[in-house]
Amino acid sequence: MKSLPSTLLGLLQKRRLLTTSNHQLSATIQNFTLFLSPLHCHSIESLNKLHSLLIVAGLIQDTTFAREIIRKYASFGLPHSVLSVYRTTTRPSLLLLNFTVRCLSDHGFCAHLINLFAWSGRWNSFRSDNFTFPFVIKSCAALCSQRLGKEVHCVVLRTGYDGNLVVQTSLLDMYAKTGCVEYAEKVFDEMPERDLVSWNALVCGYLSNGYCREAFEVFREMLAAGLMPSVSTFVSVIPFCAQVGECSSGKSLHGFAIKCGVLDDEAMAPTLISMYAGFSDLYSARKLFEVMLAKNLVAWNAMISAYAKIGESVEACGVFQLMHRSDTRPNVVTLVSVLLSCGNLANACYGESVHAIGIKFGLTSNVGVVSALVSMYAKLGEVDAAQCLFNSVSEKSLLLWNSMISGFLLDGLCHKSLGIFIDMIASGVIPDAISMVSVISACSTSQDLRSGNSAHAYIVRNGFYLDTNVMNGLLSMYSACDQFDASLKLFHKMKARNVISWNILISGLVKISDTEGSVVLFRQMGQEGVKFDVITLISIIPGFNQVDEKAKGMSFHALVIKSGYSSDTPLNNALISMYANCGDIEASQLLFDSLEIKSVVSWNALMTGCRDHNLFREVMVLFDQMKMEGQKPNSVTLLNLLPICIFHQQGKSVHAFALRNFLTMDSPLLTSTMCMYARFENLEYCCLLFELLDKRNIISWNTMMSVCLQSRHVANAITCFKESLTVGLQPDSITILTLISAISFLGSLELAECVMSYIIRKGFNKNISVSNALIDMYAKSGSISIAKGLFDSLEDKDTITWSAIINGFGIHGDCVAALDLFSKMQEAGLKPDDVTIISILSACSHSGLVEEARVIFKSMIDDHRIEPRMEHYACMVDLLGRTGYLEEAYDLIKRLPFKPSSTLLESLLGACQSHGNVEIGESIGKLLVELKNCSSNSYVMLSNIYAVDGRWIDSGTVRYDMEMKGLRKEPGVSLIVYS
Repeated sequence: MKSLPSTLLGLLQKRRLLTTSNHQLSATIQNFTLFLSPLHCHSIESLNKLHSLLIVAGLIQDTTFAREIIRKYASFGLPHSVLSVYRTTTRPSLLLLNFTVRCLSDHGFCAHLINLFAWSGRWNSFRSDNFTFPFVIKSCAALCSQRLGKEVHCVVLRTGYDGNLVVQTSLLDMYAKTGCVEYAEKVFDEMPERDLVSWNALVCGYLSNGYCREAFEVFREMLAAGLMPSVSTFVSVIPFCAQVGECSSGKSLHGFAIKCGVLDDEAMAPTLISMYAGFSDLYSARKLFEVMLAKNLVAWNAMISAYAKIGESVEACGVFQLMHRSDTRPNVVTLVSVLLSCGNLANACYGESVHAIGIKFGLTSNVGVVSALVSMYAKLGEVDAAQCLFNSVSEKSLLLWNSMISGFLLDGLCHKSLGIFIDMIASGVIPDAISMVSVISACSTSQDLRSGNSAHAYIVRNGFYLDTNVMNGLLSMYSACDQFDASLKLFHKMKARNVISWNILISGLVKISDTEGSVVLFRQMGQEGVKFDVITLISIIPGFNQVDEKAKGMSFHALVIKSGYSSDTPLNNALISMYANCGDIEASQLLFDSLEIKSVVSWNALMTGCRDHNLFREVMVLFDQMKMEGQKPNSVTLLNLLPICIFHQQGKSVHAFALRNFLTMDSPLLTSTMCMYARFENLEYCCLLFELLDKRNIISWNTMMSVCLQSRHVANAITCFKESLTVGLQPDSITILTLISAISFLGSLELAECVMSYIIRKGFNKNISVSNALIDMYAKSGSISIAKGLFDSLEDKDTITWSAIINGFGIHGDCVAALDLFSKMQEAGLKPDDVTIISILSACSHSGLVEEARVIFKSMIDDHRIEPRMEHYACMVDLLGRTGYLEEAYDLIKRLPFKPSSTLLESLLGACQSHGNVEIGESIGKLLVELKNCSSNSYVMLSNIYAVDGRWIDSGTVRYDMEMKGLRKEPGVSLIVYS
């Protein structure tokens, strides 16, 4: 290459080039042609030098040189230089025009091609022929410009090339691709003769514009005309079968392709594999793939992509491994598909291996591959690796920026996602609608209303408000930030609304428990001519979750059947949950049993319903049945099982199942397992599981604090709180509530004051839940005056606030004040709930106010329509037992709508012992002994009752039964606390 400039300079210096013999001129031309070959011109700089030298030598006017320069400029992606060379040619021939047009078309420079055609027509009286027009028409189609296409069509008519078959086929294809099917049909009808390419163009035109019935009709006419479809025909038609869900048509075309003998073509198998994948028939796709004798790269890519698209990540990676072993070299498409699957495997090893293969074959410089790698590492939680890759690219494309924004969003780092968006704008890259949707999602996930408002302003300022997807994102963001009024206002301002817009608004109403409003909106949606879809029904049905809403839920169930959606599995899952939430487990079970296809969500929905109704045995039966039927449980399944484990060993078995069947246990499953072990006071296992949690997440520390509190290791809970601050984490409201519970358990006023100071400094005192917990903490710590002061200082008080202060006065024995507050609460327009009733009944019990308690208990049922729970009956039994109304207490137990608890019975048995009532005590004692979880205290109290009455034989029998059951009397313990 170094000798090239000197050779040219030598030729130019002689300047005798124009006067040399024809033989010498021919030799010189050959030399220049050689210099223009790819071997020499491997850079734009050297090409520019050659171009300049040819101009100086006057050789650029020669067609041979002009063509070579044009070809090279086109290959280097310089369309302006191509046009410049053509226009500087004094008398460009039609041959040169066609060559230039073809070069621009081959490299996708459609706008420049149209520019050249217009310029050529202006100066050369439309010197075009049947070789020129197809490329020009193709460019009009690529630019989706029907207007330009019509102008070119006029030129075709004027120049007399409208009878050329290739030109006519190009026009037909152009009109179809620009959405003008009527003109395409007209061109087709006017064609004097039609070949297979013409028929294919019309079929594809119909399909691309959604005219599937017409497309298949033309396909039949083509066969009737005696034309056998080619590979191109099948490759064009088959993908649309998957798009429109025509499984039977796709299979018929597969059989017809075999009959036509085109199945062996390398393009057919990948097309059929993609079609079967579109029907979720991966068995047929894999079988077709395996019978291929020679698998090309396209076939491998099709199979990997088929698995990746439906989330079968393990299988996708398995096919990639087979491909790698077969020594088939991957391309960019391969890596992008398999990296998508690697990101879903929750195992960085696969992704890192694919990354290494990409480096080996030099594919990691492609922006698509880098973007896929960034997304994969972000999905795997390797944000540092994703950011390192992102930073390594000097020229970042919009695709890469979007990948990084969504990567941070996937990892829950919403603030970083917003930060990278700001950096993108600062670097001069203009965001697109995808960028804006990601940014709005970040604001929505973090419930950052301020940033969301800023994003909204940016959207309006830059014209994104015309994009329906972006506006739907804003609707969702305002709904997530509990700004339903803003969401509704935005909805009415939207230029264009689709069914997704209505679904978001309906879902927002369901979220705020406005079921009636969601039904009204659903009706309005129909009145405005917007047809609901499956998502609409899935959004509205969960709103029916009360017993009195079952009838409305059933009406929507009828609508599901009427609309033909009864086979939709997610919709059926929503209905199963709806019936369970409305208290009709039987209907939920019947619907579940009627399902032909049961997903893991279906099983989980029924299990959750049974668990919520305390049908724990049924949950375990469903779990066993689920495994027997070959359905693989997921983490949600185990989240249903762990809270209902009765024995420690049972909980361990569930934990072992998770370890055997899951590659990793996600955070919710780990925290639920910790809570299970805490119930059985296995703090050692809780600590081991805590080490597996992400310590950068405050939820992990909250769980550990809760576990310590549950297992009565209160000091450890406070220590966990201190350690979370040491690692730089900011506590949330759950942390503070757990800390307050720990202080309440200790009853230390000094610690309570420290926590109160911290809460005020961090601003948590503005949270009403925290304020309610503080009132309860101070009451339990012995300072009812501070608790009352906090109560009085609150501007907004909810039912829990009143219940906390009422309970506080009850604990301190001031029932008069508690009753006074109960009256004031009702005067303030707040309706007491079941917890408030428990608080006031407990206060009456501590003060022995029987008559007041009777009135409140009666009003609870008659006035407030609250169904008494075990705790309410326990308060009444305790009060009546203490005050000597043993017969009334026993009568209340006999009228219980459910089986009495051992605590309730022991309370009355103790009262019988205190008042010496042997008859009722004996009856209560027999009820207690029948319970499986009867404690030794019950036997001791019953034995003492018999002993006081002088029934020594009965007393001894009770003691003997206690010893036979392995129960021992708990020894008395004296406790002295030094301060």
